[in-house]
Amino acid sequence: MDNKRLNKIERLLQKELGDIFQKQTQAMPGTLISVSAVRVSPDLSVAKAFLSIFPSEKATALLDAIHANAKSIRYDLGRRVRTQLRQIPNLSFFIDDSLDYIENIDKLLNPEH
Repeated sequence: MDNKRLNKIERLLQKELGDIFQKQTQAMPGTLISVSAVRVSPDLSVAKAFLSIFPSEKATALLDAIHANAKSIRYDLGRRVRTQLRQIPNLSFFIDDSLDYIENIDKLLNPEH
């Protein structure tokens, strides 16, 4: 598949998933879930969504809840993008801990802060 088209689909899914999670976390003050990246397989059957969850102490609990509700999230996503995509990919969610990793490196490099 054309790489440019795949990138457009990834950006579309990232934007729509971000909107879905933003609406769901409005009921939970002090919690933020953002979609940092989405990677779609070339045949559009699987999409891997990488999530940044704040605060990171709640990350595993929220990820478990997201996995439990993956079908309803996929359904909501399908309703939003049904005019752009013929097939809605199966969703897999992962924690993107790159920000925690960067923060840890900063602490190691600057111990006085």
